[in-house]
Amino acid sequence: MLNEEVLNIEIRKFLKKVGITSQREIENSIRNAFNQSIIKKDQILEATIVLEIPTVKLKYTIDGKISLA
Repeated sequence: MLNEEVLNIEIRKFLKKVGITSQREIENSIRNAFNQSIIKKDQILEATIVLEIPTVKLKYTIDGKISLA
């Protein structure tokens, strides 16, 4: 039988790592692009995250926007 508590804890640990790492990478990339005049401070950026776990045949795409103003 699947241990739901362990599963929940492990998923939360993974998502925490994803969240922290993703935020840092997005912030760094946006700052660099702004400093190089690639983007403007009032721009809206299209963003996509792909969650994939090949073993269980999961591939889920989340689309969104990041507003800089």
